[in-house]
Amino acid sequence: MLTSRLPLAGACRTGLFAGLCVAATFTPTATAHAQRANGAGVGKAIDSVVTSFLKEGQAAGLSVAVVRGKDTLALKGYGKADLELDVPTPPRAVYEIGSVTKQFTSVALLMLRDEGKLSLDDDFTKYLPDYPTNGRRISVRRLLDHTSGIKGYTEMPEFGPMMVRDLPKDSLVALFAKEPFNFEPGEREIYNNSAYFLAGLIIEKVSGKSYADFVKERIFDKVGMKDSYYCSESTIIKGKVKGYDMSPKGLVNKGFIRHTYPYAAGSLCATAGDLLAWNRALHGGKVLPPSSYQELITPSSLNDGTKLRYALGIALHEVRGHRVIEHGGGINGFLSASNYFPDEDAVIVVLSNSTGIPADPVVAAIADRVFGKKSLSSQPYTAALSDLTGTYAGVGRGMQLTVKITAEGQKLLATVLMGPDAKPAPLRHVGNDTWDLDGQRLTFVRDGGKVTRLKVDMVYGYSQLDRQP
Repeated sequence: MLTSRLPLAGACRTGLFAGLCVAATFTPTATAHAQRANGAGVGKAIDSVVTSFLKEGQAAGLSVAVVRGKDTLALKGYGKADLELDVPTPPRAVYEIGSVTKQFTSVALLMLRDEGKLSLDDDFTKYLPDYPTNGRRISVRRLLDHTSGIKGYTEMPEFGPMMVRDLPKDSLVALFAKEPFNFEPGEREIYNNSAYFLAGLIIEKVSGKSYADFVKERIFDKVGMKDSYYCSESTIIKGKVKGYDMSPKGLVNKGFIRHTYPYAAGSLCATAGDLLAWNRALHGGKVLPPSSYQELITPSSLNDGTKLRYALGIALHEVRGHRVIEHGGGINGFLSASNYFPDEDAVIVVLSNSTGIPADPVVAAIADRVFGKKSLSSQPYTAALSDLTGTYAGVGRGMQLTVKITAEGQKLLATVLMGPDAKPAPLRHVGNDTWDLDGQRLTFVRDGGKVTRLKVDMVYGYSQLDRQP
């Protein structure tokens, strides 16, 4: 679940490492073996998927938008916008989209770069000279791909009580700027909201406009996103749904957070329809010139050449065997997923006003119905599975990450040790000592033939874990 310590989760992946962002995963049995729906049946199939999630999970409401080619297959609200007043979700429901905001921030910086006002390869202190990097050179680009090494404020206990207070932005910068770096720039990838906060300040410094005004004028107005806003905890927004968090007793009203703090990392609000339009415009060449768009979606690399699957505020991987360019979001009371499938020329957007059901499984189930379920093959593994078994530990996002690898017969299993409810999950071998679980990749590293490390690619983060004695 989302807590006061983790109010801004961008890596809302499902599967083995979901607990690093959202502890709950949910797959309703009604959709487990879904087949592709055709023609007029697609809309009904999507309805069936969504209502199954709402029925079997603990959720308030969902909004779903699906388009393939020129055909709009779904644009609809489900469940409740307000549980206390029993208000159904309207067609143009406005949600807090959390870290989906990050791609808007990256696009804004690329726009300014294309105007000659900055370079992504500049040291970011060229624009924010008072930030203490202690001699480290950190490019603007490193702020956008989570490789800066700057301490993430959403992983700091001190941020919990701060997020309800009305303080200026520099108060938050002062909080994380005094902290030691997590790692040297470019050495690792750990999801980082502090870096995007700084990116927002750069946009304001270079453009001379507030972040909210720049995004509205240069992106929302241009794309026609009439129901999208910079979120506010006080302004009345027509169509805005209430948010709900999970508790041991069920759904409760979401925890309070001032939108001074999520800022350029996660403070935008939008409808599913507006995000549909955004995906069409962004991936259809109407927002950035081709070279800049390609830069936006090109995965970054670490200093040692390790290729990541995260680009500039956007991730590239697979959902159910289909290539996807996407970002998810999670903020108090809300979860979101905005997915573009290039091979199918399709967009699936899922927005939720509760944290009881992660958005990613809903996207995956809809993809099965719209595209047809792919059979994912497994490569033969001829070495002994016992070579891989053991416990691996290292640094994750704001925590120690420990993974236990076990074998049962011909199956390899992984368990993230995160409490008494941790359960093993089966892995699929994809070749070269690399194993897959719902798009997350685990690669075993050998030294002199002996496995010594485990590389964990969680799409939104990349950790190297040492094998424990």
